[in-house]
Amino acid sequence: MSLTLELMNWVLDMVLQIIRELLGKVTMSSEPVNVNEFKALAERALPKMYFEFYAGGAEDEHTLKANEEAYQRITIRPRVLVDVSRIDMSTRMLGYSISSPIMVAPSGLHKLANPEGELATARAAAASNTIMILSFGSSYSVEEVAASCNAVRFFQLYVYKQRHVAANLVERAERSGYKAIVLTVDCPRMGRREADIKNRMIVSKQKNVEGLVSTEVDADGGSNLEAYVNSTLDPSLSWKDVAWLKSITKLPILLKGIITHEDARIAVEVGAAGVIVSNHGGRQLDYSPATINVVEEVVHAVKGKIPVIVDGGVRRGTDVFKALALGAQAVLVSFLQLHSCQSWSGQVSILPAIYLQLLLMFRVV
Repeated sequence: MSLTLELMNWVLDMVLQIIRELLGKVTMSSEPVNVNEFKALAERALPKMYFEFYAGGAEDEHTLKANEEAYQRITIRPRVLVDVSRIDMSTRMLGYSISSPIMVAPSGLHKLANPEGELATARAAAASNTIMILSFGSSYSVEEVAASCNAVRFFQLYVYKQRHVAANLVERAERSGYKAIVLTVDCPRMGRREADIKNRMIVSKQKNVEGLVSTEVDADGGSNLEAYVNSTLDPSLSWKDVAWLKSITKLPILLKGIITHEDARIAVEVGAAGVIVSNHGGRQLDYSPATINVVEEVVHAVKGKIPVIVDGGVRRGTDVFKALALGAQAVLVSFLQLHSCQSWSGQVSILPAIYLQLLLMFRVV
């Protein structure tokens, strides 16, 4: 069966109306104060299909779980009698000052969780004075998100088989004031996400590529997500294409999906402005290593020439502290900003929560 994006958008709007009604009925005994409570709120509020799309991983979800569990196995050796009366957690990323080394990772289709979608996420990032990486698969266009607030924004890029799509998006991002391009390099094909298959997850309107590629997608009565991604992304993408990307933009390029020292060295050689240690949140290759377990080898490989950012598994300020102690310059929080679901005011609260946890860490170690 073939569905147009217009029809799917109509279905999405109907589902969102139901979600809004459900959200109005969701209450908690108290204000959520950590990621686990935000996640529980989201699971209660969202349709099963959407929650598992956000929270699920590939196949057995071993890597998804390992990303969190690996942090839990790292212990901290606190020192005492150190003056901690003044703590400054601000830092700089590619020359931009941010309040702490906690940034917002790219993730798609925020509108499934919040009617304001990425507009709300961008405002949350701006209110927390941090950097948001807008997903290629965002519910709102690069221009719409840019106009929503003054947050420092990077743009995450997938490269389609039709290279003009990537070129168009890069040009639009640069024109709209985005400060860097984050090239995702670990997705030549989409991982097998069994929850999406069972739930018959349907790709909704891809706002950023409207008018650039066909709007026809084949659902065949089930999920079209894997078929859509595999039919559009370029599996021939290689290191030489980083040079092509650099030739069409003045923006710095970070590579997202580096988990080995070999690839980290090549990233430096090809002129990457930074690397993001990421296994796609455990959504691509199951049984790939937890990201925190490979941070040290990547840090040693780049030899301080470019920043190393860690993605995946961060749930508390203690996790941020551990990543920094192992040599990372910053971490990305992935679907955390989605777990509030209800409103921008709720959405903004999770970033300060992790910030305050990290501040406490600096005062007791």
